[in-house]
Amino acid sequence: MIKHREPFKLACIQYRPVIGAVGDNLAAMEKRVREAHRAGARVMVLPELADTGYVFRDRAELADLASPIPEGRSAQALVALARELDIYVVSGLAEREGQRLYNSAMLCGPDGYIGTYRKLHLWDRENPLFTPGDLGLPVFETDLGRIGLAVCYDGWFPELFRTMALKGAELICIPTNWVPMPAQPPEAEAMANTLHRAAAHSNGIFIACADRIGVERGQPFIGRSIILGPDGWALAGPAPENEEEILIAGIDLDKVASTRALNAFNDVLGDRRPDVYGDPIVEPSTANSQPNERT
Repeated sequence: MIKHREPFKLACIQYRPVIGAVGDNLAAMEKRVREAHRAGARVMVLPELADTGYVFRDRAELADLASPIPEGRSAQALVALARELDIYVVSGLAEREGQRLYNSAMLCGPDGYIGTYRKLHLWDRENPLFTPGDLGLPVFETDLGRIGLAVCYDGWFPELFRTMALKGAELICIPTNWVPMPAQPPEAEAMANTLHRAAAHSNGIFIACADRIGVERGQPFIGRSIILGPDGWALAGPAPENEEEILIAGIDLDKVASTRALNAFNDVLGDRRPDVYGDPIVEPSTANSQPNERT
């Protein structure tokens, strides 16, 4: 068990990538990371596919833009920035591994590359383009605490959050490209925010979601980035729908255990009944299987 740790500041960077403009996007990402660093942030979360944009014409265009992790151009730029600034960076990246293409998130820190998560649940037209994730649900041990990753539509699956919480995750960082949900009333809170509030509360974890903005090849994105405490209440955000913004919030991972205890009798993880409904944690051999494999 990690002993007392100092709180730190986390930034969710909401911005507008440009489809296909990897160099310009990396420069925009670096500019905003440096701004958040000047404001005291130690952990940076960037959107899904932040280096390439999202609405690819076809698989050939995606293949031309994707690069390996951690050896590729985008990953190396973020690793160098994390080393220089003594920070942790989570970013969505288009990953190429041989003939396979993944919608991935990378975590790097002051000592370099830490790990990769590959999106498990592909959304809509991602399905013909990407291979479903095959790395399971890793939880990364860092000097700050235990960090899990997810990407966008993964957040619609409560099993994901519960599994990572049971594996020890205290903070889950989520690059996103949220789009409007069918039948969403315009005055209602974004469904994405509602789902992640519930996940944070029911698992007693911090969740940081960094979304993008803008309209890309006809596809609108909703913004609404948010940073949530383990009680489910917002620490920062939701950000505006159509404006760039850097959300910053203080994170104290030592509060996770006490927040999970709702009162003298109830604990959101301790009250589970796996004797009735089973245990969501799967063994690594199962997690590495590749459903609906695409090459």
